[in-house]
Amino acid sequence: MEQATLELTVGPVAHGGWCVARHDGRVVFVRHALPGEVVRAQVTEETARFLRADAVEILQPSPDRVVPPCPFAGPGRCGGCDWQHATLEAQRELKAQVVAEQLHRLAGIERKVLVEEVPGAPGGLGWRTRVQFAATPAGELGFRRHRSHAIEVVDGCLIAHPEVEAVGAEARSWKGAAGVEVIASELGDRAVVIAPRPRRTVAVPDLDAPADILVNQGKGRTEPRHGSGVLHERAGDREFRVSGSGFWQVHPGAAETLLDAVLTYAQPEPGEWALDLYCGVGLFAAALAERVGEEGAVFGLESEAAAVRDARANLRDLPQARVERGRVEEALDRFQIERADLVVVDPPRSGLGRDVVDRIAALEAERVVYVSCDPATLARDLAWLDERGYRLADLRAFDCFPQTHHVECVALLIAG
Repeated sequence: MEQATLELTVGPVAHGGWCVARHDGRVVFVRHALPGEVVRAQVTEETARFLRADAVEILQPSPDRVVPPCPFAGPGRCGGCDWQHATLEAQRELKAQVVAEQLHRLAGIERKVLVEEVPGAPGGLGWRTRVQFAATPAGELGFRRHRSHAIEVVDGCLIAHPEVEAVGAEARSWKGAAGVEVIASELGDRAVVIAPRPRRTVAVPDLDAPADILVNQGKGRTEPRHGSGVLHERAGDREFRVSGSGFWQVHPGAAETLLDAVLTYAQPEPGEWALDLYCGVGLFAAALAERVGEEGAVFGLESEAAAVRDARANLRDLPQARVERGRVEEALDRFQIERADLVVVDPPRSGLGRDVVDRIAALEAERVVYVSCDPATLARDLAWLDERGYRLADLRAFDCFPQTHHVECVALLIAG
């Protein structure tokens, strides 16, 4: 069926890389547009309540519009970047508007938001140190198109870090693979993690730069095929080991930027009892442990087994720090954690949820620092925390993902 084309006057930005327009009384979520533009848009999806569309012709452009630097960006192409058609300053303002709107709509919080630039992404490009490619049945690498299983084959990625591109993965055949992740650490390690198709093996091609080779066995498990697969990162004055596809911020400046923001809000004091929930490989736990000293204590919780092993190795010189494996929903009770002076949380995109919010509030900590990669779930959880007596004292937002709609926030909540 031929897709309908509409002429639209584009309204405000919406969460997820969309702008909002209206046609015949119905909401239209439009990609590849900017607020204030008049566009010709092709409908890509229709529901009973709204339409989705791609701006395929710009009739009246915004002064913030630029030509996307990537040849694979645009309607029907690679779905990885949302805002390549806007200046970096405009991108950050759009993200600020989204955070402010989510806080207002979901939490009733009125706050002016500023999205701060993060060092290490000149021109908003060359920053992504962990890149997950999808592979076609023929073994070509690319990225999923927006809201599609179709793969846009690419010969390079402009937001990928130069050390990721140095591997030359896109120029090789990966027949038998469902996906290939290429990782480059700050301290010079590289790894390639292959996800085979069911009952298939992948012949690893010669690469342009040396890299450890790992095979993703599913359920978060990877097995080294060549090299150890352990990468080394740095934040502050500490070095961290991260195994394979384990979590680490993908922007080279993000880990230290977020660490500084967390410590500024947390203000850990000697002798305090701190929790680091969803602690990953121990980035925040290490800094908290240094600040509370041997007379204090830090308890970290993490659900991924490999991350727990890495965290324990990363914190081995800090006897006041302990990391255990478990889901926050049940592990606080299992380990009989009944109080804390300070709580730091860095949950996945799904946020904390009501049960975890209630359990955290029961700890009666004076300060809660919430690191979030999704403003919608953050705002939802802030509303629930407010019900439990924690008010939002301050919030900072960071552009850790230039050219995309994603934004990282750090919020300080105070009891009382």
